[in-house]
Amino acid sequence: MLRTKVVCTIGPASSSPKVISRMIDAGLSMARINMSHGRQEDHRAVIARIREAADAAGRPVPILVDLAGPKIRVGDLPEPMELERGQKLVFAPEGEEREGELPTTHDKLAADVVPGAQVLLDDGMLELRCTETDGVRATFEVVVGGLLKSRKGINIPGADVSAPSLTEKDLDDLNFALDVGAEYISLSFVRRAEDVIDLKRRIAGRALVVSKIEKAQALAHIKGILAATDAVMVARGDLGVELPFEEVPLAQKRIIHLANHWARPVITATQMLESMIESPRPTRAEASDVANAILDGTDAVMLSGETAVGAYPVRALAAMTRIASEIEGSGILEDGPRYDRAAIDEIRAGATDREHATARASVEVAKRLDSPAQIVITRSGFSARLVSSYRPVVPIFAICTDPITYTQLAAVWGVYPILAREEEVSYQALTEFGKRTLLEMGVGRPGESVVVTAGYPFHTSGTTNTMRIEVL
Repeated sequence: MLRTKVVCTIGPASSSPKVISRMIDAGLSMARINMSHGRQEDHRAVIARIREAADAAGRPVPILVDLAGPKIRVGDLPEPMELERGQKLVFAPEGEEREGELPTTHDKLAADVVPGAQVLLDDGMLELRCTETDGVRATFEVVVGGLLKSRKGINIPGADVSAPSLTEKDLDDLNFALDVGAEYISLSFVRRAEDVIDLKRRIAGRALVVSKIEKAQALAHIKGILAATDAVMVARGDLGVELPFEEVPLAQKRIIHLANHWARPVITATQMLESMIESPRPTRAEASDVANAILDGTDAVMLSGETAVGAYPVRALAAMTRIASEIEGSGILEDGPRYDRAAIDEIRAGATDREHATARASVEVAKRLDSPAQIVITRSGFSARLVSSYRPVVPIFAICTDPITYTQLAAVWGVYPILAREEEVSYQALTEFGKRTLLEMGVGRPGESVVVTAGYPFHTSGTTNTMRIEVL
């Protein structure tokens, strides 16, 4: 029973019913739908296939709809353009470019840069330096040249870009995500807590929000973002362009550590097994990268192009689960993630002191009693996520009364959600149901002690305040 969860992006290589079923059997924990590509009607059909395959397998598989966000891009070019060092380029808003000028999808690019500003194209493969701007058009000098193609990304490291956090396309895609019942919706290019608050207001509790940390401004406001969000993603693609590449590993560790301390599930993403887009085996460096993210305390690791367009989607997923299984089976995580001293000293947040005390005590008592598992009775999923953040050495069986919570919790580290069949929704009835379930699954033996954690009153969300020792 893997505690680390695996998120897979579903695309042309993995959207057939057969491949989806094979991926669920191989350990798919969450399916990501990338709204930067494809049409809504195609995504709707794929989500229906995922739901059908998950039902057939008897497993919850949450859907993560990833909004494209305000990605700044080069506009459409007549043909690819070879840029040479020292060459001068002028960017103008798409549709307003004159002959010889290059279009950009961000009509305020010239207002967001200043002379001397560095601009990176195509994930940092090309580099420009701004020489002048009049607020509408900006002139750049090529520092690092190469082939520039249409629709390639534009990054302005350190700049406070004026684009809104939700574009018109995002708002349309958000309506789509809510219509298909996505359990998670991710917000790209988060800069501050207000971006998250705005999205959560629009969602109104119908899904959980994953804030993608991929901009320098997000790192500067990380605690405010954690306070507002439900989960985070270490989106290393754009983060690796926004920051000097040598700073990304420590930034990743800091985000994971803080997410754990705020009891916010965290996904580590981008280029984890990149070579498996074309190769049937990962590189040794990629295996180490996945392992280190797990050792750092990530809830989930994510595959992007590897499963969306790669030649070996099921093998890539299997490789990920093999790495996770090896790390978890080694026993190295029994004392928790490998936090640095600054992270250990970080004050726990994201819940009240009483809630943290209850969750931590439940984990410590379960370990001392050598319990085979922990039971968490939860309505919203909050109690299970809080207990998970303390990384217990035994599996967490979350007894849920709500089908949406049941599905959402499948993406949380160490949590195995069980949908209660009890007509009576009470602490005692759900406790007895949980104990019977453990015995039926062979997780524990009669006479063993288990710790049951819940909130009282049960129907009030976010009140983890009860811990009891029960006997199977």
